[in-house]
Amino acid sequence: MIICNNICKSYRHGASYKQVLRNVDLVVNPGDRVALLGRNGAGKSTLIKLIGGVEMPTSGNIKRTMSLSWPLGFAGGFQGSLTGYDNARFIARIYDREYKEMKAFVEDFTEMGRQLRMPVKTYSSGMRARLAFALSLAIEFDCYLIDEIILVGDQNFQRKCQYELFEKRKDRSMILASHSTDVVRQFCNRAYVIHNGQAEAYDDVSLAVDVYTEL
Repeated sequence: MIICNNICKSYRHGASYKQVLRNVDLVVNPGDRVALLGRNGAGKSTLIKLIGGVEMPTSGNIKRTMSLSWPLGFAGGFQGSLTGYDNARFIARIYDREYKEMKAFVEDFTEMGRQLRMPVKTYSSGMRARLAFALSLAIEFDCYLIDEIILVGDQNFQRKCQYELFEKRKDRSMILASHSTDVVRQFCNRAYVIHNGQAEAYDDVSLAVDVYTEL
């Protein structure tokens, strides 16, 4: 389970502070597929980074009893001077996984070929996203954090992403930040609409989508 209790997040903006999230409560149960809906800048990505531990809340607390992936749309954890293969080896070591198996999965999933031998800092944003997605899926987590990543790349890659996430791992929990209402309606069973820094919970996903489209 993931429980966010009274989460606030502010960033320094010049001489003042900008509050992005304000008193946010959120609960994710095992097997939940929770959508985060909100306009650009509403705080969806910020909330996913807080849940994943990439950033810390200004106040409030987050309780996690499930293993969490890093945010799939977040490639900031890569060592840019290392190759794709080297980053895979590093992740395998951290999570105590067999590198040979991870390497094979990354090669097959990313379809990046010789580019995996190049430093990550030379990659396009789409290539970095492919690598981030592959490395996250190469390790089994209880809950996957997804930040628009399923919309990266061509249709073939998108289909591959959807199969790996929503079919092969249909028993896992997911938190999905997306602007695609079709994806949200198809795959999510609960939703939060983030507006003016606050998050409102909905058990009816269609109602949440209607509220979001009227923002």
